[in-house]
Parts: sequence; C-alpha cells; structure tokens
Amino acid sequence: MNLEKKTVLIIGASRGIGRAVAELFAQAEANVVITSRNQPELMELEYKLNTKGYTNILSIEADAEIESDVQMVVSETMKRFGSIDYLIHAAGAGILKPFGELKITDLDMLLNANLRTAFNVFQAVLPIMQEQKFGRVVAFPGILGKAPMMQASAYCASKYALSGMVKCLAQEYKRFGIRFTLMHLGGVDSDFWNNITMKVQRDKMLTVEAAANSAFFAATQQGEGVMAEVVLMPENHQLV
Repeated sequence: MNLEKKTVLIIGASRGIGRAVAELFAQAEANVVITSRNQPELMELEYKLNTKGYTNILSIEADAEIESDVQMVVSETMKRFGSIDYLIHAAGAGILKPFGELKITDLDMLLNANLRTAFNVFQAVLPIMQEQKFGRVVAFPGILGKAPMMQASAYCASKYALSGMVKCLAQEYKRFGIRFTLMHLGGVDSDFWNNITMKVQRDKMLTVEAAANSAFFAATQQGEGVMAEVVLMPENHQLV
C-alpha cells in the first residue's frame, strides 16, 4: 500500500505498538508525525526511520494529557503536512492490583492517561477530519475495554470509558467520512507488563508486531466496510 501525501498522527509513538505502527506507515510512504513525552526515544525513532530513507517524519515531544500540548502538535502537523488523515491513539497506562489496594490517585492517573488523552486528541483532530470529509481513527482500549478481569477494576473503568466515548463519536461523525476502530487486543508482550506484579506468561502473548500489523490493516482498510472492533488474542487465551 502506498500512502504518499497522506498523513498519520501517532500518539504514544516512542515505544510498543505506537512505535511499530509508525514504522509501518513510514514504509507505506506516508507523512508520519510521532509524539510522546519521551523525547530521546522519539529522536531515536526519527533517526532510525530517516536512515532507512523515510524523511517525511516529524517528531514532537508532548503530553497528551495537556490540552495546549495537543493543540501545538496538531498545529505543527498542519503547518508541515497540511492534513491529518489517520490518527493512531496508542497512549495509555495500566495498573493491575486488588480493588482494596487501589488509591484514588491510581484511578485519577488511569483516567487521565487512558481517557483524558484521547478526549484532548479527538477534540483537536476530529474538526480537521470533518472538514476534509475523511479520517481514520484507531484507539486501543484493549481486551479490558471489552471484558472484565480480576485486579483490573480501575483499569477496566478507564478503558470501558474510552470504548464508550469512541462508540458515541462513531455515530456523531460517520456522516463526515470518518471511521473509527477499537482495537481489543489481549495479552500483548509490551512494556505495559514491566511494572505489573501479576504473574503472566509473556512468552505466550501476542507480539508487538502482530498487534501493530492488525492496527495498520484496520486503519488502511479499503472499500465501504468498517472494521469497527477488532478482537485479537493469543491462541491460548481466546475470548469468543
């Protein structure tokens, strides 16, 4: 697929799925805007893509929880490339622990990282897509934005909220040629698990590359169909 002259904005691009998706869009010759709070990792990714011959890369350090940061990213993207055709919202955070051990600060952090970031980004980007009469939006509530799990009450609350918001936006913006996809990925072997104390089998999880490939396919699907929800899980943990 050739996406020359199309622009993708990737929130949370410095590592994990966001980083892998950025590489796929660069390979497809798209204009790629990568942003996160980690400037060194963004610069390293931009350098890696540049050395492979992909020069239409713009990296911007920003915190998507801050409305002014998001507006700055969108403004710089429009100045450089003139459109935002694809939006990949891969930013987020996780806490998994028993309900009795949760603090209100844990809930606040999860709501800010998983919901407020998306709210800020959607408010800044959707008017542009509406004016263009074209847009593809991919968000990552994960499987815990669809199904419950022990020790995930606060995390599920934030991800269910993200799913609900996106489903409402799909109804509100479909007449403007904007398509939304919810990626319900289960068990991806990413940095998410580095600080999680729950015992898990990371070697049996999906790879970051498999998750990124599915997100890229959903975003760039051709024809009249819409991949509204994608459930992709490891073979040993299927949910039907």
